[in-house]
Amino acid sequence: MEVVGKYVPERNQPNEVYALLQKYRPDILVLTGHDGVIKGENSYLNIANYRNSRYFIEAVKEARKFDSNLDSLVIFAGACQSMFNEIIKAGANYASAPYRVLIHALDPVLVSQKVAFTSVDKVLEPSEVINNTITGVKGIGGIQTRGKYRDGYPLEPYTD
Repeated sequence: MEVVGKYVPERNQPNEVYALLQKYRPDILVLTGHDGVIKGENSYLNIANYRNSRYFIEAVKEARKFDSNLDSLVIFAGACQSMFNEIIKAGANYASAPYRVLIHALDPVLVSQKVAFTSVDKVLEPSEVINNTITGVKGIGGIQTRGKYRDGYPLEPYTD
C-alpha cells in the first residue's frame, strides 16, 4: 500500500484537498486532525459548537467534487468528537465520532487498511470495518463500501 501523508491544518483542508487529489490520485483519502465540542456548549446539532468539524465537512464536499463515486474514492474524515452525521452527509464513507468520544489515532489507519486489503468483489458492511478499530462503534461509523484489493495471476517469478 503506497501512502502519501501531508500535514494540512484543518482550516486549510477544504482549500487544498482538490489540488492534492489531482496530484496524487489516491483511491483512499483520510482527512483528520483535531476536533472537539467547545467547552461549555451542550448542543451536538450546532456546527458552531465544534472546533473543526466545519472544515472536515467542507473538505469532504471538495473531495466529492473531484470524485463523486463512493467506491472509487473512499473517504475517512473527522477526529475526536467530530460532527459524525454531517460528515457522512457531506460524502464520507467513514467518519468519527457518532457518540462524540475521543478516537484512537490509529482508527483512521485501521479503517483504511481494512478497505485497502479487502477484495474489490466484496462490499464491506460498516460493522465489519468498525469492529476492526480500537475505539469501536462509539468512535467510528460509516456506510457500505467496496474493497480496493485486486489479485493478479500469474505472479511473475522475476523480482529484484
